[in-house]
Amino acid sequence: MILLKNATVYSPEPLGVRDILLAVDRIVAIEEQLTVCLPNLSVIDCSGKIAVPGFIDSHVHILGGGGEGGFRTRTYELSFSDLVRAGITTVVGCLGTDGVTRSLESLYAKAKALEEEGVSSYIYVGSYRVPPVTLTGSIIKDIVLIDKVIGVGEVAISDHRSSQPTLDELKRLAADARIGGMLSGKAGVVNVHVGDGPTMLEPLTNVVKTSEIPITQFLPTHINRNSKLLHSSIEWLSMGGFIDLTTSIGGLLDEELLPWRVFRELSNEGFEGQITFSSDGQGSLPRFDEKGNFVGLDVGRVLSLYEQVRMAAEHGTPLEKALLPITKNVAKILKLVSKGTLSVGMDADIVLLDQDLKIDTVVAKGKILMLNKEQIVKGTFEAGIEL
Repeated sequence: MILLKNATVYSPEPLGVRDILLAVDRIVAIEEQLTVCLPNLSVIDCSGKIAVPGFIDSHVHILGGGGEGGFRTRTYELSFSDLVRAGITTVVGCLGTDGVTRSLESLYAKAKALEEEGVSSYIYVGSYRVPPVTLTGSIIKDIVLIDKVIGVGEVAISDHRSSQPTLDELKRLAADARIGGMLSGKAGVVNVHVGDGPTMLEPLTNVVKTSEIPITQFLPTHINRNSKLLHSSIEWLSMGGFIDLTTSIGGLLDEELLPWRVFRELSNEGFEGQITFSSDGQGSLPRFDEKGNFVGLDVGRVLSLYEQVRMAAEHGTPLEKALLPITKNVAKILKLVSKGTLSVGMDADIVLLDQDLKIDTVVAKGKILMLNKEQIVKGTFEAGIEL
């Protein structure tokens, strides 16, 4: 058991100074003053520190991604320590352009490895292409029968790298994901890569307008890639949809498209509860010329996820609001019912921030991974193999 004493708690709503008691992997008490006398109790003095929910990153290429410029442009796998230092206690892995040399079986195995090392992990089945690759031959079966599968993605639309899916193909994919989610109690969300193409969100809007599939079945991402796409998302948000902003900005030059700025502006219009951030960590951030030729590459970083939240807070967004895109909002759209908030009965995933809002301590599944900025738990091959 772990007792966090005298922390300033944001659940993400501000609760004031509280003590938090963790037992195994759950929060069992949050009180103004807790007196606990138990053997093997670890007590951490959190005076002057801020306790917030562990961060959720809903779009990470945990196996690596890329390859758009040939084999040498395949990016490398995510390390466990990258997640810890970024305060990420829950990660969702996905494939991208390359559903050929990177397999769902390997994606699942990597997610299992990260879970064994100490964080919560999930995956999407599929890749850019439609019909999506699956593990069992069926989207519905994958979501229902495989523990870590919570949806489909990242499916590409409005992009020269997509398979140019038809309206009917998108409807069938979303319908299968929805049924799989209903039968399993999972989200069955469809994570959608939206590219630079002129159709923007139109394919998804048409699915929603011409079928019974609810708009919350989709989570379109990379919406801050250009101003025209961002502007088009207002209609989507007004219809009740969620959008995801990518924090690994690569060569982004327009500061108005930075996630913290976009979140501030859209919050002013009443959409603060419908916006999520994801890092696109380890994904390639390729650059193409006007003819679609590959000209360069950056790599996404999971560390960027919280950086944008911190920037929002430093520029005047209240911390309880700034935290929403990586805690409560993303837990809601992904239906991770034990994640995203600090309250009794929720998973013991907690990040402690110092007074400068820098990550100080990370607790995941009730285990201390980093304490006072010193990483305690490392990945298997980072720490040396002791099994």
